[in-house]
Amino acid sequence: MTLTNRLVTGSLIVIGAFVVLTVASLDRRLRLRLREDIGGELLREARLIGLQWRDGIDPDSLADAAGQALAHRVTLIGRDGRVVGDSEFDAPALHALENHASRPEVEAALASDTGSAVRTSPSAGEEQMYAAARAPLGVARVSVSIRSQEELVDRMQRDVLMVALGGTALALALAALFARSVTRPIQELRDDARAIAGGDLARRPSLAASGEVGELASAFYRLAEQLGARLRALEADDALLRALTESLNEGTVAFDAAGRVVHMNEHARRLLGVRDALPFPADRLPRDRILREALTAALEGNPSEGLEFALQDRTVALTARPLAGGGAVLALFDLTRVRRLEAVRRDFVANVSHELKTPLTIVGGFAETLTDESISPEQREQFARSIVTHARRMQRIVDDLLDLSRIESGGWHPNPVALHVDAVANDALTEIRARAEARGLALRTEIAADATLVYADPTALRQILVNLAENAVRHTVKGSVTLFARRDGHAVSVGVRDTG
Repeated sequence: MTLTNRLVTGSLIVIGAFVVLTVASLDRRLRLRLREDIGGELLREARLIGLQWRDGIDPDSLADAAGQALAHRVTLIGRDGRVVGDSEFDAPALHALENHASRPEVEAALASDTGSAVRTSPSAGEEQMYAAARAPLGVARVSVSIRSQEELVDRMQRDVLMVALGGTALALALAALFARSVTRPIQELRDDARAIAGGDLARRPSLAASGEVGELASAFYRLAEQLGARLRALEADDALLRALTESLNEGTVAFDAAGRVVHMNEHARRLLGVRDALPFPADRLPRDRILREALTAALEGNPSEGLEFALQDRTVALTARPLAGGGAVLALFDLTRVRRLEAVRRDFVANVSHELKTPLTIVGGFAETLTDESISPEQREQFARSIVTHARRMQRIVDDLLDLSRIESGGWHPNPVALHVDAVANDALTEIRARAEARGLALRTEIAADATLVYADPTALRQILVNLAENAVRHTVKGSVTLFARRDGHAVSVGVRDTG
C-alpha cells in the first residue's frame, strides 16, 4: 500500500471514528435534552389547564378541548384519584378507568405541586411521558407518546448522518489532496534514491520544498554529494592500488573468505597461466601441492613464507598471508632468472678456478725448476718466458673478473675509439694460438675491405673476441676457427665462426 493510500485510509478511519462518536454522543444528549424540554413543556401545559379547571366547567369537555388544541393527551384527576376528564376517552369510558391516585406523577403532584414520570400506559399500551400539576379541583396531567420523540430523534440522526457523510466525502477529498502534496516529494526522493542505488551518481533531488520535506531533500542532496565524492575517492584508490600491483615484479593474488579469486595482477596471470575473468574459484589455479596447502593454511589464518615450487619450467617463490576480514593474499616471485644466474655464477667460478689453476701450476713448476742451479741459461730463459706468458694470462683473467664486477655494479663505462679490426683480431688470435695449435686447429681472419675500421672500446672488443675464440677452440675437434668482420648497412658485424 502506497503512502498516499495509507494517509487517506488513516484519515478515513479518524473521520469515521469522529463521526461515530459524534452521532452517538449527539443521540444520547439529544434524547436527554428532548425529554427535558418536552417534560418542561408538558408541565407548563398542565399548569395552564389546571388554572382553567374551575367550578362550573365540565372537566371532560375541558380535557377534550385542551387535548385537541395541544395535540397531547390531557387527563383531569380528582383529589380522590378518580379520572373526571380525558381527551382520549368519552364520558361512559371514564368510569371504567382505574383510580389514578397511585400513579407516580399524580402522587408527586398532590404532594409537591408537580410530578413527572415515563412509563408504559395501561390504557394506551405504549410508553408515555407524563407531567402533572396540582390544580384547585385536583390534578391536571398532560402526556405524550415516547414514540414521537423517537421519530424526531431518528429524523435528526438521519440528517446528522447525511451531513456527516457529506463532510466525510469533502474531508477525504481534501485529505487525498493533502496526502498527494506530502507524498509527491517523498516519492521523488524515493526515485532519486533508487537511481543512486542503481549507479546513477549524478542524480540529485530537484526539490525546493519547505519544512521537514525540504530539510530531508537538502540532507539527501548532501548525502548524494558525499557518497559521490567518497566513491570517486575509492575508485581513485582502487585505480592506484591496481596500478601499484600491476607495476610490481611480483604476482599478487587476493582471495575472499569463500576461497574465490577476487584480484590478480598481470604478472600473476603470466606465472600461473590463468586467463579467467574475475571472480573465479581457486580450483582453476594450478594444482600444485605446495600452492594448495599454503592457500588452505592462509584461509584458516596461518601465514606461510619462504616456500618454493616448480611451475612448468619456472621456479616460483611463494608467500601466503591471511587477511583480517577473511580471505588471503598470495605473493608470487619468479626465481627462474635468479636461479639461472646462480647456476651461471657457479659455472663461472668453476671455469675461472680451472683457468687459474693451469697457469698457476705452470708458473709454480717453472719457478721451482728455476731454483735448480744445474739448468742451462737457455732453459732458464725459456722457463722465464713461460712464467711471463702465464702470468700475463692470469693477469688477463683477473682483469676480466674486475671488468665483470664493474659491469655488474654499473661502474663500467665504455670508451669507444676508432680501431683497426685486423689489429684487434691478431691480438685475440695470438692469445689462443698455442691452444689452437695443440688441438690441430687453423686460425684465420676474414675482414672485408669495407669493414676494416670500427668505433668501439678496444679492451671490451678484445675481451669479447678472445672469449668467443676460446669457446670455439674448446668445442671444435678439427677444422678451423675464423674471426670475421663484414659490413651490415651502417654498422660493422664482428664475430667468430668455427667448424665445431
